[in-house]
Amino acid sequence: MTEGAPAASPAPPDGGVEKVYDTRYAWRVMVILAGLVTVVLYVEGMLVPSLQSIQNEFGVDTGQVSLILSAYIVTGVALSPVVGKLGDIYGKKRILVFVLVIYAACVSVTGFSPNYTFMVVARAFQGVGLTVFPLGMALVREEFPREMVPKAQGVLSAMFGVGFAVSIPLGSWVSNSYGWRVTYHTAIPFVILLAILTFLVVRESTFRRPNTKVDYLGATLLGGALSFIVLALSEGESWGWTSALTLGFTALGVVLLVPLVLWERRYHREGGEAILDFRLLKKRNVLVTNLIGLIAGAGMYLALLSLVYLFETPAPVGFGQSILGAGLSLLPLALAMLILGPVAGILVSRMGTKPLTVIGSVLTGLGFLLAIFAKTEDEFLALEFLMGAGISVLNASVINLLVLTVEPRDMGLATSMNSVFRNVGSSLGAPISGSLLATYTVTLAPGFPAIPALLGFQWSFAIAAVVSLVGAVVVIFGEEVLGPRAGVSTARSGTKSPGSETASPAAVLGPGGPERASGGPGTF
Repeated sequence: MTEGAPAASPAPPDGGVEKVYDTRYAWRVMVILAGLVTVVLYVEGMLVPSLQSIQNEFGVDTGQVSLILSAYIVTGVALSPVVGKLGDIYGKKRILVFVLVIYAACVSVTGFSPNYTFMVVARAFQGVGLTVFPLGMALVREEFPREMVPKAQGVLSAMFGVGFAVSIPLGSWVSNSYGWRVTYHTAIPFVILLAILTFLVVRESTFRRPNTKVDYLGATLLGGALSFIVLALSEGESWGWTSALTLGFTALGVVLLVPLVLWERRYHREGGEAILDFRLLKKRNVLVTNLIGLIAGAGMYLALLSLVYLFETPAPVGFGQSILGAGLSLLPLALAMLILGPVAGILVSRMGTKPLTVIGSVLTGLGFLLAIFAKTEDEFLALEFLMGAGISVLNASVINLLVLTVEPRDMGLATSMNSVFRNVGSSLGAPISGSLLATYTVTLAPGFPAIPALLGFQWSFAIAAVVSLVGAVVVIFGEEVLGPRAGVSTARSGTKSPGSETASPAAVLGPGGPERASGGPGTF
């Protein structure tokens, strides 16, 4: 078969209709999806070096400013499964274009925030941008040949590196020269352009499930529980860690988990596709990948917020850099993700998902662990590259453990849950780091404001190291689906290998049509 020619999948084992894939079209869509990942990460990445400037302008502490990051993710957690199901009902392309229009409006409004409260609310609405990822992944699963899926994972993982590599120096330069508000305005034309390209180039999904029910109550309970816990973590230092507000919000968030679990069980028994499907969570690989997603999300945001503040905090605690200097100092992290993402996407088919996931987790944890003892800026730059390499390898490998395990009709639901777990971890990572930096402070001289103490940074890196190394242990309990060891453990016991249900693109899509091929949200 020549490069770019349509690729026919093997006939489904149960006699389903053979599906023919257009690889030229797949690559065109791949470019657009890569652009979407890049621009969304540009909007998010450009904000990070400006957090201290935003903190000073609005007169809040480090814990409170972390809420600007977390509010976006919390909303994204609640909206992702809802928007994914709406894509099932009305068409993924239509919903994706609609999401991009809303996202452009929210980005524009955020740039005009007059105060801290307004910005937090605007950032919460901006969380709709996170739903771009699951909608895009659903299109990949439906329109890409199976052999392209691991490569697509690698490319999209690399785009995370590209997004940070572009956003951090460019965003920090714009923010340093013209103010952080202008960085938001520079992103709007690109979001609009990609919305137009999506409308013109991407085909509407042929797999619809018009009778799908949307779990609005489950999403509301999950978003509410997470919001209360994140708010308590972010405002704890300001309110007082033992105050009635902090303890009350934390308790309310935890208590909301009870009706969430009860409702999700009932919703599933009544035939609905719950956000948290405990039937799927009983499957080893589904549980393993969700736990790793939770761990990876928390570790990433713990380290990212800590590194930015470390570079901008005055000496002798930090390195006293400007917004631009701090942005440039984060480049090794982004470059490592950019370089290692495609490499991991190629190696995963040969080595298997488990070895690469273990390697990625260990490299990430080692980078965080050594950061506790690092003294010089050069040491931190080298360790950033190690962290970025580990994160990139982890992201590009572990998702295949999930995608190539679950049955076709459960694909959308399984990837939706994985996205929820990963984003829950991310939403908790930033406020944990922010609360540590707000709690451990030092005053360099009388009359000067307090700054984060070294101990706060060390605790952040220590927690990130522990959760990353726990991820390396967790993946050992998974069952391999790729590489030379795929299916070995199950073959010995006479059972099917985890990936046997998805042996071909046609099987992934499901010969039973839309009702069997879920196009719900996924994760990159």
